[in-house]
Amino acid sequence: MAVPGLPAAPLPPDIEPADLPADAIEVGRIADAWGIKGWFKVLPHSADPQALFSSKRWYLQPSDRGPRAFAGTVLLRVREAKEHADTIVARADGVEDRDTAERLRGCRIFIPRSSFPTAAEDEYYWVDLIGLAVVNREGEALGTVRELLSTGPQTVLVVAYEQNGQAAERMIPFVAAYVDAVDLPGRRITVDWQPDY
Repeated sequence: MAVPGLPAAPLPPDIEPADLPADAIEVGRIADAWGIKGWFKVLPHSADPQALFSSKRWYLQPSDRGPRAFAGTVLLRVREAKEHADTIVARADGVEDRDTAERLRGCRIFIPRSSFPTAAEDEYYWVDLIGLAVVNREGEALGTVRELLSTGPQTVLVVAYEQNGQAAERMIPFVAAYVDAVDLPGRRITVDWQPDY
């Protein structure tokens, strides 16, 4: 454990400095150590954290607040990640004890988008929908997807647009009843929706 006022010990050599991949997506953060053998808890940003399980190379950046165990980006080679109760726990090369795991607390976890598992037909990663143009069946532009919200039973597209020179947003349920097509290569979503809804 780090002593206040003294610099932290260097990270083990298995945790090496790295460049963040150009297609890196932040998928979670390390919450705390778990047990005494180097395992740590992970808080995923997604309710379906398959990207964490499919990738064995996680890129870490220190938290924006609190003490930092390192600067820049490091590569963590994950040995195992699994669900445990209501969280995810993982272990990695170079993290062999509780003290080292605690030093990673708060670190942001990034994974290259190219490492995500292939989505099933008619399933999409939220990150791929951000920035897509939204048009209705008549070809009228409704705006651009700014973010997605999970409202429990369904996901909602938050579509940003401009009205009379002012920024505005509309909410469109991301369900088959309203979404006709998602064209990822064409960067467009076609919906059954009108501008005055």
